[in-house]
Amino acid sequence: SPGPGVEAMAASPSALRRAGNEEFRRGQYGPAAALYTRALALLEAAGDAAAPERSVLLANRAACHLKEGACSLCVADCTGALGLVPFALKPLLRRAAAYEALERYQLAYVDYKTALQVDCSVQAAHDGVNRMTKALLEKDGVNWRQKLPPIPTVPISAQTRWSVPSAGAPGADTPPAAAPRGEPGENQTAAGMERARTLKEEGNELVKKGNHKKAIEKYSESLKLNQECAAYTNRALCYLALKQYREAVQDCTEALGLDPKNVKALYRRAQALKELKDYKSSIADTKSLLKIEPKNTAALRLLQELNRA
Repeated sequence: SPGPGVEAMAASPSALRRAGNEEFRRGQYGPAAALYTRALALLEAAGDAAAPERSVLLANRAACHLKEGACSLCVADCTGALGLVPFALKPLLRRAAAYEALERYQLAYVDYKTALQVDCSVQAAHDGVNRMTKALLEKDGVNWRQKLPPIPTVPISAQTRWSVPSAGAPGADTPPAAAPRGEPGENQTAAGMERARTLKEEGNELVKKGNHKKAIEKYSESLKLNQECAAYTNRALCYLALKQYREAVQDCTEALGLDPKNVKALYRRAQALKELKDYKSSIADTKSLLKIEPKNTAALRLLQELNRA
């Protein structure tokens, strides 16, 4: 029997898009992509006025490519979608997944990090950042961050645009299977920040009592809601106390990504690297710290120990 594509032959772009979404839901990714392509061809004629709609169609077609394992095509469509609507969440997440599948971990990391700036509650992006951090740490060693391409700063307008549901929001037309979980409203995000702060303070209280394991749980919960320097450096302190030095290095590296001159992060990473017998990197961190605070007695003492090691 003729599929939805046939009666959509003379249809409008939005009818073609709905037909494509229907095919996508049924797992017919090839036919869905073909319908999105036809809708795009109709919109090309409309020029810039149709930019948001074209962006959604490209992101939807990218989801089809991703499902079929055509990762390079997925990257191309997501890049096109982001050219039309910068910092749109779904094409960022899909491109990150495609880059990850292509083992282009640096680019995947940048996209996951950018997505978190748009909406810090997207669990898929948090998980992606963690996977890429591990992969890059293994591939490039502790200085993997220095080889990263720059992470764009997401303007405030783009952060709120996706939080406020509007008639033209892309959520309504996105193939459901590929939609990221959780796109909260602004007030939810504010509540999330507040909750993150409370959890961090609970972690701090547990550290004072010497309960580092429980404190790690609190900091981890806090970081899921808000990636904040202090929560990373505090969790690193707990990892140091528990002799989990690799985890401490990773947390300090995350903190330094947020604030490259964070003295606690540099000091704690230097401590962890010393325990891992990576003296060269430890000395480099200690010297970076002393450039910022030349009279830091703990760092001066650590440097003496490292020179003796």
